[in-house]
Amino acid sequence: MKVSYFEPWITKEDKKAVNESLNQRWLTNGPILKKFEDKFARTIKVKNSIGVGSATQALHLSTKMLGLKPNDEVIVPTFTFIATANAVKYCGAKPILVDVDSETFNITAEKIEQNITKNTKAIIIVHYGGQSCDMEKILKIAKKYNLKIIEDCAHALGSKYKNKNCGSFGNLGCFSFYPTKIITSGEGGMITTNDTTLSKRIKILRSQGMSLQAIDREHKAQWKYDILETGYNYRLDEIRSSLGLSQLNRVNVINEKRIKIAKKYDSLIGKIKGIKIPVVKPNRNHIFHLYTIKVKENYSFSRDELFQKLQKKGIGTSVQFYPLHLMTVFNKKGKKKFINANILKDQVLSLPIFPKMTLEQIQYVVKNLK
Repeated sequence: MKVSYFEPWITKEDKKAVNESLNQRWLTNGPILKKFEDKFARTIKVKNSIGVGSATQALHLSTKMLGLKPNDEVIVPTFTFIATANAVKYCGAKPILVDVDSETFNITAEKIEQNITKNTKAIIIVHYGGQSCDMEKILKIAKKYNLKIIEDCAHALGSKYKNKNCGSFGNLGCFSFYPTKIITSGEGGMITTNDTTLSKRIKILRSQGMSLQAIDREHKAQWKYDILETGYNYRLDEIRSSLGLSQLNRVNVINEKRIKIAKKYDSLIGKIKGIKIPVVKPNRNHIFHLYTIKVKENYSFSRDELFQKLQKKGIGTSVQFYPLHLMTVFNKKGKKKFINANILKDQVLSLPIFPKMTLEQIQYVVKNLK
């Protein structure tokens, strides 16, 4: 048997939605995007959602809203994808990397406060694997030091803290629709915010800074538009929006399937010597975008050996993430500050988990893991 690390779940309804999008006049910035944005805002329970071409674009535009200057600092977990930190660099500011919790792999309020300086302007938190950070403590720190919060929710569509959606806590939330994420549009992203002024500005910036979009100009004197500021071509087209909207219609079913698979994994893997299963903290509903196990430290074989053995059995696994502080672009400095991340990088392994996964596939993975 072969078990891929991930398989996208594309249904007949998804294909129908995409085909129908090709039959309309507007292929970008049209009515389907508007429907997708409106439904997404209702799903997360925020006032505004803005569709963009990728989560990286979402992070860039969100970080730009902070008005950062060259000496400003933004706190970022080292245990994340490079796009999280790059967004800060795009704005000419400095990402300050901090360590993460050894159990949830999330940034903590304690680690944040230890790294706050007079130049700190904001925090970008990452809800790793589909489990929320401890938002109550982080919000208190942000209020205490007057810091803005951007939530990187690439893993967390449908994840909640105390029954409130990730993406609704911070000033801005950023979601990913990459093929491996909770829902997909092929490529794509979404920004969420309760600040309508920010929402209006982001919509202008995603379309070259234009005061009027094409769909608006059709009904007006189309040559009479203004360029309000230097913008970008960060639009989300109608074709991808149609796929994203169709998938969003069943996001609860998708997450229920993921949680069910994770519980099965827990019951079968929990007693395997040498393996630690994911820890779910109180007041969170972990949606298991990732099912990340840890090979116990100083065990008789390494995580890398386990990866290779499973690969030989046709089982795809992955490692998220290799810490940013060890990357060349960050000069590989300050290694001693990142005690947990330095250990985790050699322990974590994400097992296959996707909505179409069968019981037979789960059992095959666990049999070979044993």
